[in-house]
Amino acid sequence: MDARNESGWRFDRSERASLAEANATIPVPAAGTWLRRLMAFAGPGYMVSVGYMDPGNWATDLAGGSKFGYSLLCVILLSNVMAILLQALAARLGIVTGRDLAQACRDSYPRSVNLALWLLCELAIIACDLAEVIGTAIALQLLFGIPLIIGALITALDAFLVLLLMRKGFRFLEAFVVTLLVVIAACFAIQTVAAQPDLKELFAGFLPSPEIAKNPEMLYIAIGIIGATVMPHNLYLHSSIVQTRAYERSEKGRRQAIRFATVDSTVALMLALFVNAAILIVAAATFHTSGHSEVQEIGEAFHLLSPLLGLGIASTLFAVALLASGINSTVTATLAGQIVMEGFLSLRLRPWLRRLITRGIAIVPVIIVTAIYGESGTAKLLVLSQVILSMQLPFAVIPLILFVSDRRKMGNLAISGKLVATSWAVAAIILVLNLKLLYDTFSGAA
Repeated sequence: MDARNESGWRFDRSERASLAEANATIPVPAAGTWLRRLMAFAGPGYMVSVGYMDPGNWATDLAGGSKFGYSLLCVILLSNVMAILLQALAARLGIVTGRDLAQACRDSYPRSVNLALWLLCELAIIACDLAEVIGTAIALQLLFGIPLIIGALITALDAFLVLLLMRKGFRFLEAFVVTLLVVIAACFAIQTVAAQPDLKELFAGFLPSPEIAKNPEMLYIAIGIIGATVMPHNLYLHSSIVQTRAYERSEKGRRQAIRFATVDSTVALMLALFVNAAILIVAAATFHTSGHSEVQEIGEAFHLLSPLLGLGIASTLFAVALLASGINSTVTATLAGQIVMEGFLSLRLRPWLRRLITRGIAIVPVIIVTAIYGESGTAKLLVLSQVILSMQLPFAVIPLILFVSDRRKMGNLAISGKLVATSWAVAAIILVLNLKLLYDTFSGAA
């Protein structure tokens, strides 16, 4: 039977903890050096950062770099700053309340609102999964010559990979993810050095330009970059997996946990900034400057990279990083799907079954589009999936800000007035950009 406590949260003694099988399973030393305690918290931030460099980012970053040079680097920087703030808020919510964002919504809103929020979040996860299917299938084609349709079907097997990793423990899962992140970063570090970008133009690209808002095509890709970077389901994910740490459940322990979790996610997202910027920089330095301004397809980029860079291994590194990105994204999307379904609906499915259902829904449009339009169709589908993600962002961001700024729910650990204002400014930017895109799309301007 549900009731409400003085903070306004519902409580039920039979309610499962968020991601119950891993909740509070990783010990945190009560004493020791600052670095030792930080290392105990390191992990969730890197799990979250996976979503900020998944195959969907590749499509938008390649399109932006090849067509507009370095101009959209400022959008990558802006979206990364927004991501750092929003992920810190998500971690704070989970640490202070012991609830993930989905559970917090279920506790605070009527059933009809929760169902609507759940459906929107599921749509975001499917859009993300769509990008993973396409990216992984393309990587398999580039590396091993596997046809796209067969590659898309093979991606359904990733459900069993996640099951295997989860059985080995959450720390093993984190180590697997971090290893693949290192592979991705190393591949792009080599390609960036080989591309020899113009440093003056590169740094100028981090300064905002009014042309982004005036040019509908540039705005479309810019919003795709934001959608690909600040991913709504990552907010649900982070608010849950941060609770895998067995920190002291007191105000002092939670304050410390918030600090360490924020450092963890900030450092991890700086790695994501490097990867995203590197993809766009390589595209700008290699394709835009050589007159290949229409390169949007990952396959086309793969075939052009080695000849244009004069580095035989460049294309292979590109494909290896893409495969690592697709596999990594599978792990975090599976966890996010489980957290969202359990949090909003109190409905628990076996992770492999949940994964097969979601992946099956994503595979169907990929197969249809590939069969009809070929690789060019999948490239457009990839960018569209990221715009869909951006459209879902406000429905995760707004509840999150309302919760973490509410002193009845958060007590002394509610965010400060300045942080509240900054958070609402970020939400406003997201809303304005989305409304501008919708206007351009339906008015025929885009």
